[in-house]
Amino acid sequence: MIDTLTSAADWVVILPVVLCLAGAALLLMARHAGGYLAGFAMLVVLAVIVCNLQLFARVLAEGPLSMTMGRWLPPFGISFTADIMSAGFALAAAVVTLIVLLYVQMDPEGRDGTSGLYALILLLLAGVSGAFLTGDLFNLYVWFEVMLIASFGLMVIAGRDIQLDATIKYGFLNFLATSFFLAALGLLYGLVGTLNMADIIVSAPKANPAAMASVAALFLLAFGTKAAAFPVNAWLPASYHAPPPAISALFAGLLTKVGTYALLRTLVALLPGSREILEPAVAVIAILTLVIAPLGAIAETNLRRALGFIVIGGIGVVISGMAVPSLQGIAGSAVYIFHAILTMSALYLVAGLIERMTGETDTRRMGGLYAASAPVSILFLVLVFAAAGTPPFLGFWPKLLLLGAGTELSGLADGTLDWWAIAVIVALLLNAFLTLIAGTRLWAHIFWRQGHEGERSEEPNASLRRLGRAETWLGLVPAAALVALIVAAGLWPDLLLRSGTEAAQGLLDPQRYIAAVGLEQAP
Repeated sequence: MIDTLTSAADWVVILPVVLCLAGAALLLMARHAGGYLAGFAMLVVLAVIVCNLQLFARVLAEGPLSMTMGRWLPPFGISFTADIMSAGFALAAAVVTLIVLLYVQMDPEGRDGTSGLYALILLLLAGVSGAFLTGDLFNLYVWFEVMLIASFGLMVIAGRDIQLDATIKYGFLNFLATSFFLAALGLLYGLVGTLNMADIIVSAPKANPAAMASVAALFLLAFGTKAAAFPVNAWLPASYHAPPPAISALFAGLLTKVGTYALLRTLVALLPGSREILEPAVAVIAILTLVIAPLGAIAETNLRRALGFIVIGGIGVVISGMAVPSLQGIAGSAVYIFHAILTMSALYLVAGLIERMTGETDTRRMGGLYAASAPVSILFLVLVFAAAGTPPFLGFWPKLLLLGAGTELSGLADGTLDWWAIAVIVALLLNAFLTLIAGTRLWAHIFWRQGHEGERSEEPNASLRRLGRAETWLGLVPAAALVALIVAAGLWPDLLLRSGTEAAQGLLDPQRYIAAVGLEQAP
């Protein structure tokens, strides 16, 4: 029997969600309060960041922390359980949300809360935080639905035709993924009689292996769709370019990363035996996503659609860690998710500045921006190097861990070759090379070329304009602050790498997670 009384300090595991939901409700009720809404939303997110910092420090020092709702003993009550991976991702998501709230202030319509913008942003953060921190698979489904509701509202908030078209594509595929997720939950509950994550770890080895493999395959399809892995990835570049850039940044940084987090949690920690059966399929998905996505970015001329393909390529990097599931490999996937939350958001924020300065979304109509704004040029180039995994930027370290894991499992040292591991190594290197080509091609067309594509490409681009004072302080400075954080994390990665390794250890050996919930240990 465990103590059902929860100390006040343990409420920190649920406070990030409670604060966001309460803040969203208040903002919706007071949406005609004018300029106070933005400041209130930022205060709420700051409070969430403080809670997440405290939570991260606590799980780093003491291990996983759990709280079960309604004083129902686990596994019957809904548990919120934070380990170092979920707490770190929740912290990164809150930081990105605060940056986006600052960024939207450079537009008069961004400061207008009557549309429900701030309430929807907090609702989205509530869904993301809940998904990261929940310890129950059905509750994870609930938070996915909360994210969908918020993301639909944010995607159509300006009401343009292109946004409505993108929302239909986004909604159809995500509803389909949700249906697969719900079907997998029903089958899993029928097989093991529980949806508490810690209890699943204990019960899954006793269930029918073939049936559990089918459930794992459904989870792979559902979460792979939400993460935009190949071949169910076409919805992302068809939708993320449509809303305002700040909203695209939120989507690129948060939504697909929740899908990859769910894949890691279910296939590595909850259903490791089923993941072994599906390992060839996981490897194929990883390899094809790694290679095809940057090729799409090279072929694309719309700036934010091209960035969408770069986002998809990063999903392949995460999945490759599940294809080479050693401690190094899983750590590489965990660290890459943290990197992608920051880097992909920053890419879209900088893309928004580029679109404002050129008045275009097509890179063929851009050019000469280096002379108009060297800082924007430098920010974009740094983010390209980070996304490609060029040292010493943040994206280099997770890819180094993944390459090390692949080399260790490949058998190249002793001649016992594992061709899947070798294929993953080649795909990772090819992804880095192709992403660098795609990113530098965008940089050359937007910044280095003098003008529009064609015979007059060497003539200065007369349609360029410089950022105004408000755009500089409220748009460029927040984006630069996020890039500075990415650079600092790449130059001093010790805490991140240690946290990623501990997170991987917790997924591969989840005994501390089970103990935190208060259940019997797994055999």
